[in-house]
Parts: sequence; C-alpha cells; structure tokens
Amino acid sequence: MGHTYISFENYKRKWIFNHKDLPVSETDKVMIKPLSDKSAMEVWNKWISNKSSRAEQFAKGDWPVKQDAWSATEHWQAAWDASDNALPEAIIEHIQWSDDTTVYFCYEKYQIIETRWDVFVRNWKCFLFFDDGPLLVSPTQKQALMFEQNGQYKLGTRG
Repeated sequence: MGHTYISFENYKRKWIFNHKDLPVSETDKVMIKPLSDKSAMEVWNKWISNKSSRAEQFAKGDWPVKQDAWSATEHWQAAWDASDNALPEAIIEHIQWSDDTTVYFCYEKYQIIETRWDVFVRNWKCFLFFDDGPLLVSPTQKQALMFEQNGQYKLGTRG
C-alpha cells in the first residue's frame, strides 16, 4: 500500500530539521518524509495500536504496554546533550539494521515520519526535539525503540 506524504516545506514541524545547531544535510532532508494524516493513521493502527492515539493512552492489548515487550531501559539525555552525534551505544547494539531499512518515527497517530535507518542515526537528535513518548519501528524488523520525556528510552521487540 503506497503512502502519501506532506511535502517537507509544508510540514509544520520542519523547524526541527532546520535547526542551526543540528544541521541536516540536503540529501538527508530528501529522505525525511512526513506522512499525511491518513497514511500516518494506517501506519499507527498497523504497527503501534488500533485503540490508542498516543503513548500516554496505551491500554491493555497494545504491545507497548506488555512487560515483555521491553528488554532494557537506558538513558538518552546525556548522549543528546553531548557534542557528538552518536546514538547511545545500547541502541547501536540492539538495532543492527542495514542503512536502507525503512523506519517510522511515530510521535502519535497523526504525526509520523518515514525515513531510513541511516538518516535517523545521523539526525536522531533532531527527531527528539519532540520527546513525548515517540516510538521507532520498522515494518520489516521486530526491534523497537521508545523514547520517554524523563530522558530514558526502552529497547524492545514489538508484538
């Protein structure tokens, strides 16, 4: 099923990828594709939850609330504040996807960005300007990440 996208220029959160302190290359920007509301809803319903529309609403039956979905909780805030752009080590160990793996960075039901794993790895700090429980999933992979406002993230496997 093909997705429809919002053009980068019309994306209301595009400022997070135009931040002067965390520049995103033009070649990466082309690969950052915000989904239209309808496509975002389809992705969210299929890969995240068909009952809840954002992280704080997850309910019984949603895979992210299952205890065994998450194998470890680590901290991302220190790495985000660091001067280099490296992802936290535990994420690199947990997720060993090929660069061209399609990923969805899901803020909530109608706010989802489709990109590639290598683009996310290079620009992860920009994605986390909004940190209200976003999840990173791939339609072709089982591993998942969830970032929390308290500066922690969870490594897991989606159900």
